[in-house]
Amino acid sequence: MKKNSFNEYAKRKGNVEEKIMKVLMVIATYSIMLVFLYLIIIILQKGMHAMSWEMISKTPGGGFYFGKEGGILNAIMGSIYLSIGATVLSILISVPVALYLNIHLLHHKRIVTGIRFLLDILWGIPSILFGAFGFVLMIIFHLQASLLAGIITLGIMITPIIIRAFDEALKGIPEGLLEVSYALGLSRRQIAFGIFIRQAMPGLITAILVGFGRALGDAASVLFTTGFTDHIPTSLYDPTASLPLAIFFQLSSPIAEVRERAYAAAFILTIIILIISLAIRICTSRSSRYKI
Repeated sequence: MKKNSFNEYAKRKGNVEEKIMKVLMVIATYSIMLVFLYLIIIILQKGMHAMSWEMISKTPGGGFYFGKEGGILNAIMGSIYLSIGATVLSILISVPVALYLNIHLLHHKRIVTGIRFLLDILWGIPSILFGAFGFVLMIIFHLQASLLAGIITLGIMITPIIIRAFDEALKGIPEGLLEVSYALGLSRRQIAFGIFIRQAMPGLITAILVGFGRALGDAASVLFTTGFTDHIPTSLYDPTASLPLAIFFQLSSPIAEVRERAYAAAFILTIIILIISLAIRICTSRSSRYKI
């Protein structure tokens, strides 16, 4: 009799806890959605007056920072150049490292755990510290504020993100697949690039696009390293504008028209980030066909 009473009590307690957690999850989900919608509404209200074709198709004119002619094409192109360059640089480092952790060091659990812990720490470091580190590298190698310095700094910043995201995708591959591959006489290079990358292709694409989005929207890490210019860079050694920095500089202006353009630039940046998010979903769903 006592045993049945205890079981009924445990069942009721479990049901109550489940309902509480469900309510908390619903509240958290809708709170995030409301905050996001509120941000979009604020950006639209304050920036739609400044939105125009000239805004996204022209570089700043002589009176741009006084509310006159011109646009932010320099910042849009600068952000794209920085993000693409940093992402390519990071891929060249991240993919081999993630494959090495999951193939060569598969049976060295302590070493792998330590490396993953260090990568998680690097992931959580504020981006301003990466900017300071990039600035120190500029001093050491006698570099000026430029597109190249920004690419290197952003590449260093997003490398731990891409490594860990791709590493998590590789961890989902069964260890038996590696053993079968060895039994068939395949080399580690063939296993890594012929089997593991195909199996983890959705995760790799997600990691790349997440890193690209982080590089696109970061301002602190390029504050000291890229400089700022009203022109589109034509060389790796030219100073480069970016959308986050353009928003920061324009929003601090005392002129109302310039602040409205800052919100318009924020809206453009938000649209680009949303496009990247949609691309993540589309690419991950389509890339699943590459699995064995």
